[in-house]
Amino acid sequence: MLRAAGVGAGDEVIVPAYGNVEIAEAVVQAGAVPVFADIDPATYCLDPDAVNAVVTSRTAAVAVVHRFGHPADVRRLRGIGQRHGILVLEQGEADAPHDELARRRTHAAYLSGRLGGVITPDGVEGHSYQQYVVRVPGNGRPDRDAFARAVRAKGIDCRVPVKAPVHRTSDFWRDICLPETERAADETLALPVDAAMTRRGLQRVVSACNALGGLLQPAF
Repeated sequence: MLRAAGVGAGDEVIVPAYGNVEIAEAVVQAGAVPVFADIDPATYCLDPDAVNAVVTSRTAAVAVVHRFGHPADVRRLRGIGQRHGILVLEQGEADAPHDELARRRTHAAYLSGRLGGVITPDGVEGHSYQQYVVRVPGNGRPDRDAFARAVRAKGIDCRVPVKAPVHRTSDFWRDICLPETERAADETLALPVDAAMTRRGLQRVVSACNALGGLLQPAF
């Protein structure tokens, strides 16, 4: 998409640092420079205000990624693009069959209504729950990682969705502060929400997480 849009040497492309390194790599392969902007803490997608703050005369495009099935604020990002005359390119996520999507949403609603000790996802309209990502707040990564180990010990398949922000990797190191990106990388944990899960499986997830205590969140 970048090459087709004429993005190349001398251009900057605004990208998220929370997520896979492939987006930044694609910018470099096109001959441009990736510029990292912070995320919205509720959606894990680019924060339009943060994007607007890093636009320069060399900005050619913004690469928008819809994260974990949560849609980015494309309307506001396109508005920024129109004001500054820059492209807004979207990386979409594969659509699940309707029945599978409906079951994932039902499972997510069950978990969000019963989990304590974690901060559950923002259940906005349009969220497809490609991944069910919670936050384990506390003193940073040691708390989240200890929580994950304890949950796995109970037979629950959980994983850290983003182990390190892209701007903290060796190939793309930047001496910048992206507080929401860094906090999300320290606190987030993906819990299972597959369409094939049974109610008993969901109950096991709830029991394993709630047994660990921590910050309590009232049920919906």
